Amino acid sequence: MLATLFVLFLFFCNPVCCVFQKLYCTISDSCDCDFKPNIRDLEWDLYKNVYGQHLAQDIVSEEVGRFLHNKSPSQPLVLSFHGSSGTGKTLVSSMLGNHLYGSAMSSPYVHQFVPTLHFPLPHRVKQYREELKDWVQGNLTECARSVFIFDEMEKMPPGLIDVLEPFLGPSHVVFRTNYRKAIYLFISTAGEEVINKVALENRQAGREREEIKLDNLQEAIAQAVYNNNTSGLFKSNIIQQKLITRFVPFLPLSRYHVERCVHSQLCQRGSCSRNDVVEAVGGDMNYTPAKGKYFSNTGCKTVPAKINFFL
Repeated sequence: MLATLFVLFLFFCNPVCCVFQKLYCTISDSCDCDFKPNIRDLEWDLYKNVYGQHLAQDIVSEEVGRFLHNKSPSQPLVLSFHGSSGTGKTLVSSMLGNHLYGSAMSSPYVHQFVPTLHFPLPHRVKQYREELKDWVQGNLTECARSVFIFDEMEKMPPGLIDVLEPFLGPSHVVFRTNYRKAIYLFISTAGEEVINKVALENRQAGREREEIKLDNLQEAIAQAVYNNNTSGLFKSNIIQQKLITRFVPFLPLSRYHVERCVHSQLCQRGSCSRNDVVEAVGGDMNYTPAKGKYFSNTGCKTVPAKINFFL
């Protein structure tokens, strides 16, 4: 045993063998390109700092935990986040990056795509498809545990994202890597009407928010996104072939949730005691519907600017 360990030590310390070490790290769980998952801290962060999203909290913690505990997953983890602006979709994606690599967007293994920046011209979809395919394949070869985040999917040119279909299934082959260890996140406002309708009906019926179940939303979101001609997943093979692990609904936020956002950000600025600002920001938000005013139109998105105004 000691002799074997000594040989491995020499093997990995020898500069001549760095290529083989890189290959070993690509397919092994022992040195996955700075991959340092901390599921317990992720769960703590989700339940402590994401407000009003019991479905998203449960789904993300369960699916990520299950995926990472599987030493040989049959296919990548693909989560699709849906809901109105300011409900926490981007925040949760950042948390995921932070607790997998410790630095989210500064990690070379977490890749974010924004359609208006990376794919701005609809007539160049064919070119973008080739570039995206090469980029994903190249980074999977570099690191099997890569995380790919596609933000603002409602602005993605239809047909572009389907180039990923082979990478999301169980039978594709990417040379020198176990591509099934990767994680893909799609973030979109598409499907928000379905989610908000369920939340509103639940509220008008006098039921608790936590009584909303995923079974009421999963298929409805999939259909709404698939049939939305302004969605990047419009008529997508990725949905048709059921390659998305879970559709994750983000519910609209009430004034109570908005004020929790305000209080949290005030504490980050060292002003936890400013309840006057909490109430002022909460009262200055626009709420819908006109009769009832149950949910913030912008979630927590405009909270920082409003805090600056009232401080």
